[in-house]
Amino acid sequence: MKLPRRTKSNSADAPSWSDYYQLAKPRIVGMVLVTTATGFFVGGAGIGSWERTLLLVLTLLGTALAAAGAAVLNNYLERDTDARMERTRLRALPAGRIEPAVALALGVLLVLGGVAILAALVNLLAAFLVLLTAFLYVLVYTPLKKVTWLNTPIGAIPGALPPMVGWAAAANELHVGAWILFAILFLWQHPHFYAIAWMYRSDYAAAGYKMLSTIDPTGRRVFRQAILFSLALIPVSIALTGFGLAGRTYLVGAVFLGSALLAASLHLAQHQRLADARRVLLASVVYLPLLLALIVLDAGLAR
Repeated sequence: MKLPRRTKSNSADAPSWSDYYQLAKPRIVGMVLVTTATGFFVGGAGIGSWERTLLLVLTLLGTALAAAGAAVLNNYLERDTDARMERTRLRALPAGRIEPAVALALGVLLVLGGVAILAALVNLLAAFLVLLTAFLYVLVYTPLKKVTWLNTPIGAIPGALPPMVGWAAAANELHVGAWILFAILFLWQHPHFYAIAWMYRSDYAAAGYKMLSTIDPTGRRVFRQAILFSLALIPVSIALTGFGLAGRTYLVGAVFLGSALLAASLHLAQHQRLADARRVLLASVVYLPLLLALIVLDAGLAR
C-alpha cells in the first residue's frame, strides 16, 4: 500500500504568517519608525494640527513598508549564508518554508509601495531618502559583508537616515539638526553592532562574513572601534543643545547616557568576556530609546 505524498499545503514546513512577519525584521522596522518620528517631531516643531498628524501617519506608513521590504530583500540575498549560521538557520528562507521568488517579489513590492506613498502623499525629498536607504541597505551593505569589514560603517549610513526622512517629511528640507540626528544614529550603531559581532564571531566566520571580529580574532580592533565611537557620541549628541534644539535636561541626560555606553565599551576592552559584550549591547539598547525620548520631551519644552 502506497502512502499519499505529502504536499506543501499540509506540510509542517508550510509558511505561517509569523514567518512572513519575521521576514520583515519587525524589531528593526520598529526602531526605524521611532527614529523617523523623532526626526519629524524635531524638524516640524511638534505635530500640532490634525493635518500634521495625518502627514506623520503617512510618513510612517510609507517608511514602514519600504523598511520591511528592504528587510525581506536582505533576507532573500542572505538566505544561503543564513543557512550556515546557528542563530539564523531556522529562518523561513534558509529552512525552505518560503520560496525565494516569493520573498523577492514581496520585498520589491513593499519597497516600491512605500516609496510611492511618500512621493505621492508626503514629498519627494522624503521619498528619495527612503529609496536611498533601501538601496544602500540591500545593494551596498548586504553584499559588502562578504567583502570587507568596512560593511559596518557603510551599513551605518542607511541605519542613520530614518530621522532625516522624518525631518524631510515635516519640513521638506534638511536643517543642520537633521544632520546631527543622522550623526547620532551613525555613531551609536558602531558599539551596538561591534558587540553583536563579538558575541557571534564564530557564526559570522562560518558564514564567510568579513566582520572586524572575524578578521581580527584578538578583538583589539573591535574594542578600539567601540570605544572611539562611544566617545565621539558624547560631543555629537550634545550638539543638539548647542544649536538650540534641546535644553539642559537633554544635555545632562545625553552626557550621562553616553558616559554609561563608553564605560561599558571600556569594560569590554579590559575583560573581553561574552558577558561584557552583552553589557555593551544592553547599554546601547537602553541608550537609544532614552536619548530619543529626551530629545522629544526637551525639544517640546524648549520651544
